[in-house]
Amino acid sequence: MSSAEGSSLGARCEAVGVRFTVWSDKAREVSVVLYDRPGNPIQEVQLHPGDEPHTYVAVARGVRAGALYDFRLDGRLAVDPYARSLPFGVHGPAQVVLPVQPRATGKRTVALDANEVIYELHVGTFTSEGTFDSARERMSELRELGVTTVELMPIAAFPGRRGWGYDGVGLFAPFSGYGSPEQLRELLDVIHSLGMSVILDVVYNHLGPDGNPLPAFSDAYFDEQRANAWGKAPALEKPAFRRLICDNARYWLSTFGFDGLRLDATHELEPGGTPHILSELSRVAHACTPPAVLIAEDSRNDPKTLLEHGIDAVWSDDFHHSLHVLLTSERDGYYSAFSGELAELARVIERGQLFEGQAGAAKEAPRGKSTAGVPHQRFVFAIQNHDQVGNRACGERLSALVGFDAFRAASLLLLFLPATPILFMGQEWASSAPFLYFSDHGGDLGHTVSHGRRREFGHFLGFRAAEPDAIPDPQAETSFLRSKLDWTERHSAEHAQTLTLYRRALELRRTDLVLREASQLSVGTTGDTLWVLRQSSNGARLLLFNPGGATRLEQVAGHSASSARALLSTCAPRATSVFDLAAGSATVFALAER
Repeated sequence: MSSAEGSSLGARCEAVGVRFTVWSDKAREVSVVLYDRPGNPIQEVQLHPGDEPHTYVAVARGVRAGALYDFRLDGRLAVDPYARSLPFGVHGPAQVVLPVQPRATGKRTVALDANEVIYELHVGTFTSEGTFDSARERMSELRELGVTTVELMPIAAFPGRRGWGYDGVGLFAPFSGYGSPEQLRELLDVIHSLGMSVILDVVYNHLGPDGNPLPAFSDAYFDEQRANAWGKAPALEKPAFRRLICDNARYWLSTFGFDGLRLDATHELEPGGTPHILSELSRVAHACTPPAVLIAEDSRNDPKTLLEHGIDAVWSDDFHHSLHVLLTSERDGYYSAFSGELAELARVIERGQLFEGQAGAAKEAPRGKSTAGVPHQRFVFAIQNHDQVGNRACGERLSALVGFDAFRAASLLLLFLPATPILFMGQEWASSAPFLYFSDHGGDLGHTVSHGRRREFGHFLGFRAAEPDAIPDPQAETSFLRSKLDWTERHSAEHAQTLTLYRRALELRRTDLVLREASQLSVGTTGDTLWVLRQSSNGARLLLFNPGGATRLEQVAGHSASSARALLSTCAPRATSVFDLAAGSATVFALAER
């Protein structure tokens, strides 16, 4: 039931009108209701059983793109779960759209083994306007920065006027507050024309609690016996939900032209059915031309199994957590499993993750499996992302917690490592804007979200210690507005210095003969300094990361300062007979051949 448009279900324009196709294994009578404006029906057309089991089909002659519609199932109106446009929100009506036009530019392969740099952004807060069009105007700056792949946080239609997007229910329709499907396509065309790739964050482990249309069409989409944190768990072992998300992946990748998908919380995609749903999704992705990539967020620390399913890379939160504890000394919540010692951070850098079968905190079961044989580039490292900033009570960024010097040192460490780095929007200039959790749910649901968030993260001191009024309310519009980037500040003082460092570090990563290719990695500590050595046939590069006070080292990893030439530093390096490291600094050296 798949097609060039991702699926034959929903509304499709034809020469004589619009073909409407519905799948429902519970409805006995199905019709399409057409409107000239919301709430004002002008025509109703009966659908008849189609060739495929449980399908209903009709061609509404004379109907054109732009028409508004709902389906009626056994007398009850329902929004099309395959709607390509929901201009009035997730409660409908849906809108008929023309087929996505052929791409103006070719897609770009996300080559994870060839030094990709990912940039995560939330469309609504990336610019003051918060639209696809305004984001498009900033893409050239990302290219000049050194970004190779743009990652959009979820854009599937969600309820209300603002949100992170992880409560989407209209999986095929871009959130109307960001723009139309055509405007999304124009954004992708610009990204590709600049030589960058673009991947989309998708959520297949649940649908949001408001506006989910699926139960009206079938009881087979969700498992009545299982629940997850968001409600009834998807029935991934049954055809209905598997088809929905495989069609959806195909739509974004093949029809729209995204170059990959970031899969949210894949540890929640269990039981995954036979074959495993991740294997099914990888088949969809790798059948694209060129093949698309899948990047997983998964808390199980089992990258080998994910790669066996066809996943191409995995987020490694262990790197973020270990570095965060080192720099902030925070040990509450999930940070309690990390010591924040340099030796621990060295292990994470060397292995890709910390936990490979050992227990985390007290009373925790062992977690993770060996990463032996997994290439470094298949781990995605971050010093901040939407979760790690937005899950704080007040949405503080790392630079606000540790200061500019330590933040720049951590940044240079991130961009020196062979793991694939991901930057969170505004990170490149140490944006002062927080990234708060925000949503726009009405009534009791809005109240539940506000209070439920405090309970969900109650194990963090920031949520326990603060007075209720001190934590920004997710439902307040100010939480959304405060999270918008201020692009003018990147030209001022410390922000400009940080932006310069990012540009130079990314240029070095892209052009240096050692850093741009696969290299042998060694990691260790000398005193209170972390050293990382990358070596290849083209030479050796040494990074010294000193998060503490000023220090002087005679030798590091068997090398002396006399054989080292500074390539890039977060402070003014001094040419001496020893490694003279300023407090809270990082420096990259080229080492002379022995």
